[in-house]
Amino acid sequence: MAKQNTDKNLLSGSPRITKVSFFGRVASVFQQHFQQIFSSFAELWKTPFATIMTIMVLGVALSLPSVFQVLYKNTERVSGQWDKASEISLFLNKDISEQRIKVLINKLALYSDIETVTHISSHQALEEFKEMSGFSKALNYLDDNPLPDVLIVVPVAQAMNTAGSKLLAAKLKREQGVDLVRVDIDWIEKLQAIVSVAVDVVIAIAILLLLSVLLIVSNTIRLNILNQRAEIEVFKLVGATNSFIQRPFLYAGAWYGLLGGVIAWLLTFVLVQWLQSGVVSLMGLYQLQFQISALNIEEAAILIAAATLLGFIASYISVKQYLVKIEPK
Repeated sequence: MAKQNTDKNLLSGSPRITKVSFFGRVASVFQQHFQQIFSSFAELWKTPFATIMTIMVLGVALSLPSVFQVLYKNTERVSGQWDKASEISLFLNKDISEQRIKVLINKLALYSDIETVTHISSHQALEEFKEMSGFSKALNYLDDNPLPDVLIVVPVAQAMNTAGSKLLAAKLKREQGVDLVRVDIDWIEKLQAIVSVAVDVVIAIAILLLLSVLLIVSNTIRLNILNQRAEIEVFKLVGATNSFIQRPFLYAGAWYGLLGGVIAWLLTFVLVQWLQSGVVSLMGLYQLQFQISALNIEEAAILIAAATLLGFIASYISVKQYLVKIEPK
């Protein structure tokens, strides 16, 4: 009887195998990932000098495409303002009468794509030219006024673009009494062509710089893998899976990319602030107001996210290339 009771007690005191729920397993996986994310970040700072140098190199490489983006965005703003031709100058025939000028002004006022028409008489034009040129005394010796009457035409907002201004200028050329129509469009189109070529060059340079980021991070992770070869062999001896071993290296690459992206954003911000005063002074000479537009929140987020993704991809390449080949002897 005593033996039977003992056996029962042993059976009742034996360890029970409890089944872990699905949510418990998911929570365990997430906990494991978070631990490896933060442990990989701490691992970077065991060699702070090398880590800082790598991050700074990544930041400089990534800052160049972001600076190009800032330059392109501001160039688009400026060229967009230039593209909106606000005035069209109509140079009238020298022998046109005052009555005919009034008739022409009334006719142009009926155009649906014209906002205002301003008449500058030949006498007024000559006086303005005297003030601007500084040759007032020499011009007083002229027998007659060589300047014609001019009509300044301001298109409506919908026509304030290259295509609309060209179409309106073609119609105005057919008006009787108009000798010459002047719209500064050709140089704008040439500028846009130059900007388009510059954008292609910038894209090519940006691609090369992003490839350099991949190579830098990939080589850095490769060196980390080789330096921790003994630890990796021990992990594999105790049965650790490749996915478990490679995760810290993947997260380390992502950390390199993320920190490099933050440095790139800071460098771009500092550069914009440094150039701001110079641009304001330059525009002040032309009596214009222009503020450099820096990276907005969305662009900064895209920069940092893209840098993080590049770091992750680069580390993945190194992991698949070198870590899987390490086997315990």
